[in-house]
Amino acid sequence: MSQNFLTISAKNTRDEIALLLTFGQEPCDISARCNRRSSPHTDLTMRDLSNNNLGTSSRRDFVKGSLGLAVVSSAAFATPSAEAAPQTPTVRTAAGEGPVITRFIPKTKEAIPAIGLGTFMTFDVEPGGKRDHLLEVTRRFWEAGGRVIDTSPLYGMAEVNVGHFASKLGITDQTFVSNKVWATGDYLGDASQGERSLELSLDRLWRAQIDLMQCHSLVNVDVMVPLTKAWKKEGKIKYLGVTHYETPYFAPLADWVEKGDLDFVQVHYSIHTRQAEERILQAAADQGTAVSINMPLEKARLHKIVEGRPLPDFAKELDIQTWSAFFLKWVISNPLVTIALPATTNPEHLDENMAALRGPLPDKEMRQRMVRHMETIPGFDKLAQMPWYPDKKFDGVISHAQKALRSRA
Repeated sequence: MSQNFLTISAKNTRDEIALLLTFGQEPCDISARCNRRSSPHTDLTMRDLSNNNLGTSSRRDFVKGSLGLAVVSSAAFATPSAEAAPQTPTVRTAAGEGPVITRFIPKTKEAIPAIGLGTFMTFDVEPGGKRDHLLEVTRRFWEAGGRVIDTSPLYGMAEVNVGHFASKLGITDQTFVSNKVWATGDYLGDASQGERSLELSLDRLWRAQIDLMQCHSLVNVDVMVPLTKAWKKEGKIKYLGVTHYETPYFAPLADWVEKGDLDFVQVHYSIHTRQAEERILQAAADQGTAVSINMPLEKARLHKIVEGRPLPDFAKELDIQTWSAFFLKWVISNPLVTIALPATTNPEHLDENMAALRGPLPDKEMRQRMVRHMETIPGFDKLAQMPWYPDKKFDGVISHAQKALRSRA
């Protein structure tokens, strides 16, 4: 079943409805996608906050004048109730109290929280598998002030689960969906696979519009970027961009940023992997391109290196209580970074990640001190040689497909 779902054509409407119902979606006219046209978050939960005069701590002053760091109340990212007027949103804050650190998307000044949620491997659960813990991860993410969820058709069942959880929580049109397209074509210039990928993503996510669509790992980029421009013009997506996670591809990634017509670039950046500082981050700042960060926790490798170690005493100066907050605050304190996208399957770890969304951020000197501290820890210099997700196992269509292929090779 899972293999058929991953390859199903968007034209097979009746079969799609049956599959969507399998995952708890409510039936509606797929072609119209419940007549959704504009997402409420565009006008309310992600509204332009650039005119707000909101204070920051002294350790954030160096960020304040750069690409639009703001610290806003959790209520600014509220879920409007059925009775509430658009001007009076409310939000549950059980998972976090105090102002949320946000950034502005340079080209529109739309505000988004500086910590999002990644879904690679973590949200890939085969049909029939246990996923209540992932629903809880999504619920806590939302309650803590998170809004941006990053996914991809390449991530197995992740899109299906993101769409299901958002529907179940009643936040489908209020999440900011960061998605990707990985498509080639049957011949040079063929965009049909990309078109089918978009239609399938819209159906899986139960959306009429994708907030952000990116050319995944620069695959077929010469066709996909023009195609995403067409989608943006047609109102199918709001923003477009390109992504990569491997450092050898940072030069061509920077080339695309420097052309100046991208809304976003997604790149690998962490306290360990800092090569994006050499060109990509500055190019994005020069061109008014938002920067989203993949692998900010190095796919659990940073946590493995510090396993059993206490935080340095100076972490108290930033109200940092976990290694997750230590690593994530280092990333989002770079004024050229818009948002970091950590992933997890563990609700408790989600809480730790979202703690980085509040409180003071390190200044330039503190960031350097944090790097120096990590450089004293054995194994930090060998992180790139470690396998992804040490000591973790995933039970999804990706891991099963990879295992099957290895058995045949």
